[in-house]
Amino acid sequence: MKFLLMGNPNVGKSVVFSRLTGLNAISSNYAGTTISFTKGTMELDGKKTEIIDVPGTYTLNPTNKAEEVAVRLIPEGDIIINVIDATNLERNLFLTMQLLSFKKPMILVLNMWDETKHKGIDINIEKLEELLGIPVVPTSAISGEGIKLLHDKISQAKTSHFIAQNLKNLSNETIWTKIGLIIPQVQKLHHHHHTFLQILQEISVKPITGFPFALLILYLTFLVIRFIGEGLINYVFDPFFTKAYLPLIMKLSAFLGPQTFIHKILIGKLINGQVDFFQSFGMLTSGLYVPIGAVLPYVIAFYFMLTILEDTGYLPRLAILMDSFFHKIGLHGYAIIPTLLGLGCNVPAILGTRILERKRDRFIASTLISISVPCTAMQAMIFGILGRYGFKVIFMVYFVLFLVWLIVGFALNKIMKGYSPELLIEIPPYRFPPLAILFKKLYFRIKGFLIEAVPIVLIGIFFVNILYILHVFNFIANITAPIFKHLLGLPKEAVIGIALGFLRKDIAMGMLLPLQMNLHQLFISTIVLAMTFPCIATFTVMLKELGLKYLIYSMSIMISFALIVGTILNYSKIFI
Repeated sequence: MKFLLMGNPNVGKSVVFSRLTGLNAISSNYAGTTISFTKGTMELDGKKTEIIDVPGTYTLNPTNKAEEVAVRLIPEGDIIINVIDATNLERNLFLTMQLLSFKKPMILVLNMWDETKHKGIDINIEKLEELLGIPVVPTSAISGEGIKLLHDKISQAKTSHFIAQNLKNLSNETIWTKIGLIIPQVQKLHHHHHTFLQILQEISVKPITGFPFALLILYLTFLVIRFIGEGLINYVFDPFFTKAYLPLIMKLSAFLGPQTFIHKILIGKLINGQVDFFQSFGMLTSGLYVPIGAVLPYVIAFYFMLTILEDTGYLPRLAILMDSFFHKIGLHGYAIIPTLLGLGCNVPAILGTRILERKRDRFIASTLISISVPCTAMQAMIFGILGRYGFKVIFMVYFVLFLVWLIVGFALNKIMKGYSPELLIEIPPYRFPPLAILFKKLYFRIKGFLIEAVPIVLIGIFFVNILYILHVFNFIANITAPIFKHLLGLPKEAVIGIALGFLRKDIAMGMLLPLQMNLHQLFISTIVLAMTFPCIATFTVMLKELGLKYLIYSMSIMISFALIVGTILNYSKIFI
């Protein structure tokens, strides 16, 4: 028997799912789409039963890919658990009435039950059960209130046959009329005073106060992410790799012999007789250290803060604020999420573009992230190399990248056919997420990242090593050296560093330092490096997400704009 957990977005459906399944869940894409859903198991009468967390939907008349997947999953389920926001009963009952038309056994979950008391809402559970003909369970999934009763009702549903009245083929107007007759019979409203959180809700969604509030939240979020990420690197991951893992790798290196082919593939090259996890580029060195030792700490930090912003209810407000601006470049407000992720690491950012429904949108977002959103490692090198020249130089780097982001976004929106759909989302009330639920979601996201990213990086490192052994990179550098010298005003040796940015950008920036370039040349090389090839980890993830054809398009845009912008900066004589 299979249970479907269905409801509008932002009604706490995923929290109910976590309460019922614990960690017994996996996330996967629906066949033929990039829309993901989560499957889990819960124990009923001593046996494991499957439960599916269906993508959130407002209607069964699909308006986007997520809603299409939700509709296609209904025939697969035996019993529907419809989760709704108890504080927004009238709006949520529309989907409930549509689900009842399928004449499947169904349970209605009135989630956020505790919020009804704060908002002066009284709901007559017994009367609602009578009018709908199905069991109704009030819950507060965040605190766990009502979950035991819901579990009992689910167990009973395996043997019960509560089928509601036939609502098939009813028009939307008729459904709303029926809801209008139900609400006065089951719900009463009382006056209540605004709480601090409700006042904050109004401040954060109005443009005049919302944008300054958003800047403050994003700034604090970025500080916390850097604090957590750097702390994990300095006190957990680096000590593990240098003190526990490195001695084992050095023994393996001595056993294999540094000149052997297998050594070059697994260990990579030795730097001054030692393994360097950044520069060795072996599958067991850089192949594991880059995704786990360098990227994972920031992924953990970003997903931790992203989950907090999501579960407190702030993320939908940020998406609404940014929606009209992002539409100018062919995206909608939710593109802010992968963009923010890109400031930590481009790998989870590209994976994060899956929340955008159309391939056109995912292509635009992925290209913009790769061309003008520097990751934390790149930013650290920007500050390290250019910081001594003052804040003005740092500001100019980010200003130029932002202009590129705008120009490329506008251009792609005009050139590529199609449109980005309007952002229609329910804005939930602010609430404090319980740590247990927060860490469960964090666990699922980190697990998904490791399963997807690590194999991709290992495969990428393998092929890069083959290219490196065959001297392909040196060949490319020698061919492009005249172009770089005359257009960008950079010394020939800088070409090698920029080409190696494909392997890792912070390493490439470090290779520019010994060339004794002036500020003007350092500024240009930094911009060009940031805009050209994404690092190997991002490259391989883009290949998986976009496919070879669209990856080639994206790379062509990056290289072309990098050369154009670099040439303009060179001949404009900035900082000379």
